[in-house]
Amino acid sequence: MQDLFRKQPGVLHTRVGFGGGCHWCTEAVFQALRGVEKVEQGFIQSVPPHDDWSEAVIVHYDPDRITLETLIDAHLHSHGATSRHPLRNKYRSAIYTFTEQDAARAGEILQWAQAELDAPLLTRVLPFVAFRPSETRYVDYYRSDPGRPFCRRHIEPKLKALRQRLGERVA
Repeated sequence: MQDLFRKQPGVLHTRVGFGGGCHWCTEAVFQALRGVEKVEQGFIQSVPPHDDWSEAVIVHYDPDRITLETLIDAHLHSHGATSRHPLRNKYRSAIYTFTEQDAARAGEILQWAQAELDAPLLTRVLPFVAFRPSETRYVDYYRSDPGRPFCRRHIEPKLKALRQRLGERVA
């Protein structure tokens, strides 16, 4: 399968957005992956009917060090990608893409991932429209104080599961 996210000459990284759970958790998950260069935490907006602001991150990554497949795998296994709950608008399960080519590739990966799951994925591939960053005091939430009760209760279990699933791809 051709990797459509391969690095172009002169391009330092590529990017993709993810939303699913709280952006503190999502930020920590992607910051833990080798090959991720930067994670912007905040809120993403897509096209109607998905144009409400939803907690999400933009992940800047080096496709020579980490694949889109690995990023999507980490995403699907670090939040309730098959869970319907009343906060789904605030925590929209989505992969936000910046090009049509990226959207097609992410869609292929989701189809492949669905075969491994018992329940239907709620995760959608949506076009990125706009980003609004979180307040500065919430950025690097886990890294700034991993001992917080929220971090120990919600983020640490996600990171532990990620380490078990992805092994040395997790820092």
